[in-house]
Amino acid sequence: MDSPRQSKKVHPNREPKRTHNQPGIAPQKDAYARLLSQHSSSKFSLYLEQYAKDMSFQRDGPGPSTLFKAHSDKLNIPQRKRDQVPNDFSDSSDFSPSSMKLIGEDSSLSLYMEKLNTRGAQQDCERKQGVSDKQRRGQRRDTATSHDGDIESGEELSSLKPNNPKKHQKPQKKSKDSKEADSFVGRPQSPKNASESGQEQEKTTKSKKKNLPKHPEDENSREGTARSGADTQMSRPMSPHGKDKKLQQPRGANSPADRNKNKGGRGSKKHVFECYMTLEEVSHGLKRGELIQGQLRINPKKYHEAFIPSPDDTRDIFLDGIVARNRALNGDVVVVQILPRDQWKVVKSDTDCEGSSESENQRENVAQTAQKKTARTHRPDVIVEDQCSDQDELVRRVQNTTLTETGVPLEDPATPRSNGEILQKTAKVVYIVEKKHSRAVTGFLKFLPDKPFAMFSPVDHRVPRINVLLADCPEDFTTRPGDYTNTLFICRITNWAADSNFAEGQLHKTLGQAGEIEPETEGILIEYDVDFSEFSDEVLDCLPKNLPWTIPPEEMSKRRDLRKECIFTIDPATARDLDDALSCKLLPDGNFELGVHIADVSFFVGEDNALDAVASQRATSVYMVQKVIPMLPRLLCEELCSLNPLTDRLTFSVIWKITPEGKILSEWFGRTVIRSCVKLSYDHAQSMIEAPEKMFSAEELPPVDPEHPIDEIHQAVLNLHSIAKNLRAQRFSGGALRLDQLKLSFTLDRDTMMPQGCYIYQYRDSNKLVEEFMLLANIATAHHIYGKFPELALLRCHPPPKTKMVDELQELCDQLGINIDLSSAGALHKSLNTTLGDDEYTTARKEVLTHMCSRPMQMALYFCSGVRKDKQLFKHYALNVPLYTHFTSPIRRYADIIVHRLLAASLKCGPSLGLSTQEVQKQASHCNDKKTVSKRVQELSSELFFGVFVKDCGPLDSEAMVMGVLDQSFDVLVLRYGVQKRIYCKSILGLDSFHHRKVGKKSELTLVWTAEELEKPPIEQVISIFTLVEVQLKADGAPMKYSAVLKRPEENE
Repeated sequence: MDSPRQSKKVHPNREPKRTHNQPGIAPQKDAYARLLSQHSSSKFSLYLEQYAKDMSFQRDGPGPSTLFKAHSDKLNIPQRKRDQVPNDFSDSSDFSPSSMKLIGEDSSLSLYMEKLNTRGAQQDCERKQGVSDKQRRGQRRDTATSHDGDIESGEELSSLKPNNPKKHQKPQKKSKDSKEADSFVGRPQSPKNASESGQEQEKTTKSKKKNLPKHPEDENSREGTARSGADTQMSRPMSPHGKDKKLQQPRGANSPADRNKNKGGRGSKKHVFECYMTLEEVSHGLKRGELIQGQLRINPKKYHEAFIPSPDDTRDIFLDGIVARNRALNGDVVVVQILPRDQWKVVKSDTDCEGSSESENQRENVAQTAQKKTARTHRPDVIVEDQCSDQDELVRRVQNTTLTETGVPLEDPATPRSNGEILQKTAKVVYIVEKKHSRAVTGFLKFLPDKPFAMFSPVDHRVPRINVLLADCPEDFTTRPGDYTNTLFICRITNWAADSNFAEGQLHKTLGQAGEIEPETEGILIEYDVDFSEFSDEVLDCLPKNLPWTIPPEEMSKRRDLRKECIFTIDPATARDLDDALSCKLLPDGNFELGVHIADVSFFVGEDNALDAVASQRATSVYMVQKVIPMLPRLLCEELCSLNPLTDRLTFSVIWKITPEGKILSEWFGRTVIRSCVKLSYDHAQSMIEAPEKMFSAEELPPVDPEHPIDEIHQAVLNLHSIAKNLRAQRFSGGALRLDQLKLSFTLDRDTMMPQGCYIYQYRDSNKLVEEFMLLANIATAHHIYGKFPELALLRCHPPPKTKMVDELQELCDQLGINIDLSSAGALHKSLNTTLGDDEYTTARKEVLTHMCSRPMQMALYFCSGVRKDKQLFKHYALNVPLYTHFTSPIRRYADIIVHRLLAASLKCGPSLGLSTQEVQKQASHCNDKKTVSKRVQELSSELFFGVFVKDCGPLDSEAMVMGVLDQSFDVLVLRYGVQKRIYCKSILGLDSFHHRKVGKKSELTLVWTAEELEKPPIEQVISIFTLVEVQLKADGAPMKYSAVLKRPEENE
């Protein structure tokens, strides 16, 4: 049966021949297949034909000679097809060098093989081949809106697009073994298979240290072989028999004889991966438009599929398999080379370019559908520079082209063929600009008998398996390996040689038992490179020493004193870092003086000290279910900067004179001092909004400053709510968009911090009130700093969605009978808020549709205004404003601190910003990275706690609505908990069969349930988008994992 975890593995029907772990495959079979791939010349073909004829005289009837002849015939075809042949027969145990030896024909062919194997590595490096084209599944993204109303990036499901497997099977003949190779990396296989490659990897690494290239990643220099389809063949593990027995020596043994053992003494070992280009080659290639730079994202469920964004911002570029990725990991900034057009991926529609269904090479005519799904990554406008000077120079040279040009245009595949198919460009990695992936992963350690190292298997299958020296393992690991079966470790990759499927690494830390919240949480933080260490003494020395701290008189004299005004905070009940406060005073003329007051963090965090350095590196606070990893020391976060009630605090304020209808009459920026009169929660403010006539007692609210009666605070909240409603209406009528996503929240045990319950967070009027004024302040600040510093302003843009994907979605919605207008952000918002039916499931249908509409959306990004010459690139699509920034959360976002410094400099109440345009851009890109990581860690924390909740309180029953349909599975939104799960048809108990069909863009599954009684007919259940089903959430065998089980429909349904 399939399961979510099993879906990541090789499909059981994909390769009916011998698998990796099965014995009996001759040890030199793969070497021979590679040989054929490299030397498929006509002369060699004739030699093989003659050899086969000679063999046929020695044997009667069908046998190896017959098979050999068939394959030698195949060699007499054009070069591109010829290269695919070895992958066809290499899996057959009936034909290999060793099987030929059994018939007594050993010498002539083996001598020829040995001769070919001794050819120089330099010739191999000159073979620039591509990689095969096969599965197609792309990125998923969902959009949620932050406290500031800004579009955020996440993962999401969406509509399904057609695909035609037959149309691209010709260039895929060699993909059988490619798939095996791809699925092999990162997967636990037989220990001997694993140990073999690790041993070879170490030997090759040590033997080539003399010729280190310019690029630090390329430890094996540029004398390795360039690979394509033959690489994926090479990357498969050898037979468990034979070679492994020769690898008993410690890693230090790297004599030529030892190195040759992996070939049975027949020449040097071939590389799995291409050597990287030099810095000079990359720089010239980028300038000429021959190479493309982008951030790599790898599909987490089909880790052989990867993508980078296309420079023309249309269809993503596809990287097929681990060989094409060339040791780059998820999130790395890479340079790729486009492969020849005949190796591009054939797709039926634009959205297929982002991914495909789970059936990859079905031999029967099963219709395929497409769905986009992947890890969340962002797409920075410019490259974050590496640390070395050469790299900095490369990035500086490239920035102008990556921001404003697409280089020399490659062949445009946009014009559909006569049958409506479209080509998607494919590529291979030739250089790693920046290793953004932390190279740290959580996983499990496996003991390999008689080997000097253990095998580390990462939980994240996008990362390769790692060889770890036994010296780095726990002391008793070799004697009691079973004790560590369920122990979670952190391992850091230290090297990944070009001639090995496996990386090398060192154990960083023993986390604890898998399935426990704290070890799992720590693993998430380390894996995503979140700094959760204690702040150093050097950093703490930057904080005020005399506590309790009071505002110095000289500072007070420089600021506008607002301490007597009615100013208050509205935050979540558990919040401790209060960085924004509001005020609203009725003026005699009937208008209002409305203020947004933000903690003046830049007063405490000066430029270029240790505190500033660590804040800029962390870039954001990271919020998890049970704790916060702060950007700043807690003395600042929770005390000196936090706008706690009844305490004098330093702030930066924006104060408007505004009409009751929301028209701004005047605006003032400046440094101020406030004294919050009460700390309201969203619940308190909501109660005030819902009961405008009620007289609240002191017992119903937190402590209130006696200078301000409760009624005065209540009236201020009501006035703010009224103005906010008007501002909000104006925003949306003016073309803004909000895409709401369900958010799961938890109630925790005070002592154990374990989940006691969970619920879907309600976004109410009190939340909208705060959001509206934060948006207003951010927009106003963006205009102000850009007006003063047009080359230095740190702004935030949101690019429009991808046009081709929007067109595809529009077509799908039309076929589903959904009246939706995707022509603009405002039109989409209005469409989403029209009634989708009039029943209890209207909200659920809107959530599913929102999810579908989120798919084409791009991510909002920080950038420096000086690097973009076209002001159209400044716009924020979702908010529909020309300029936007982040000003309102400096306690938890470093970008806001830079904005505060710019604002202070513009008002002559602070020093000039000590950063250049490029330095601001570099920090903006870093903030983008950290914001993406923070959001992903937050999601993983929520998934972790919900997994524990299901385990402790499950099984959990709920209604669910179908969000997407593939050919063998479908995705549902679990309505009670707001989580999304995939249900695999083959794992459904009681299902007799299932059938998939597609009409236009609409995909549909028919499930046939076995009759419970013999005399009754089977029950058919049709699954399509918006179908309502019953599911049960049950804990899996793996720690923290759970599945959604489809419940049998009732007879009367």
